[in-house]
Amino acid sequence: MKAIVQHEYGSPDVLAFADVEKPRPAAGEVLVRVEAASVNARDWHVLRGDPYVARPSADLGWRRPNVPIRGTDFAGRVEAVGAGVDLQVGHEVYGEAPGAFAEYVAVPQDRVAAKPANLSFEEAAALPLAANTALVGLHDTAKVQAGQRVLINGAAGGVGTFAVQLGKALGATVTAVCSSRNVDLVASLGADDVVDYTTSDFSRLGRRYDVVLDLVGNRSLTALRRVLVRRGALLLSGGGLYGGGSVFGPLALIVRGQLAAPFVAQRIEVFSAVPSRANLTALREYAEAGRLTPVVDRTYPLSAAAEAIRYVEAGHARGKVVITV
Repeated sequence: MKAIVQHEYGSPDVLAFADVEKPRPAAGEVLVRVEAASVNARDWHVLRGDPYVARPSADLGWRRPNVPIRGTDFAGRVEAVGAGVDLQVGHEVYGEAPGAFAEYVAVPQDRVAAKPANLSFEEAAALPLAANTALVGLHDTAKVQAGQRVLINGAAGGVGTFAVQLGKALGATVTAVCSSRNVDLVASLGADDVVDYTTSDFSRLGRRYDVVLDLVGNRSLTALRRVLVRRGALLLSGGGLYGGGSVFGPLALIVRGQLAAPFVAQRIEVFSAVPSRANLTALREYAEAGRLTPVVDRTYPLSAAAEAIRYVEAGHARGKVVITV
């Protein structure tokens, strides 16, 4: 099968469109014929091995990534199943697992669920990692309630476009922070207020929020806490753009937040959005109810996945970038 393979850290130029062995599903796994996959910031972080302090980890080895095939999000059809799997061959599914930039991916059954019936494969592939991050952050971690005020810094990106919609679905009043060219986009997703960061500094406007979801990592911890109510929740979720390589990258802000958390009244939360069938099912229900619609900026063929990652890495994508297989 064809796949996007990486054997060393570097720019998108190190990626190869190559023939690799087709995987076989083990017990508890499904083999999915991938129809579409999507790009996340995670892909360029793994591609670059950045930040350096994250090596080694589950994704990053010292000199190369631990999984050679890039990609995480996918949508497609079940091709084969291992023992103990309750899905059937031919089912349309979507999910999250390493190795998605390929014609086939073997996935644990608890990381795959039925595809939203009203979405195309390309739209469904845009959901898993980014929408799950927004869901875990706002619903599970912050426990957003109806009537609360939520600010999303980085509202026009992959996670941000889903966070705006999920914030509204949970009954919150949502303020979105984005650039001038994305004001209309985030407003169309339901944001009650939009702050254009090219003309205004949201941390200096004198407004207070119950929850702040920071997806960019471009503000100091002091600035982010300044806009929170006394018992508000600050959610830190990575961020950053590639700037030639970094030692700490967005982890610097996360570490500062963790160190400060025990000493302040506000909640400072660093959360991990672990994929699960339960969350994928919840996202499907939101999508089928018309409350969650993926924003797809552009699509690339699998052979051009390097260019897709290059585009996302530059930080100009609106919503999600999708790869068709």
